[in-house]
Amino acid sequence: MKEFTREELAKFDGQNGNKAYVAVNGVVYDVTGNSHWTNGQHHGVLAGKDVTEALSHSPHGDSVLAGLEKVGTLKD
Repeated sequence: MKEFTREELAKFDGQNGNKAYVAVNGVVYDVTGNSHWTNGQHHGVLAGKDVTEALSHSPHGDSVLAGLEKVGTLKD
């Protein structure tokens, strides 16, 4: 799997034909085809970022990650 810097991850924002990736607890997931992520956004959360903190406050928690493709890891 690819190792992403935060700058590289930011390019995967789901805008202008880009894929939409998010990082959670150091793992990068592809949310491109997920119906809950439209144009790289999900309830005000933006793709291309580490969304660990936002996910910790969501009603569904990290259970939604099970169905997503892991595409890499986030380099600190």
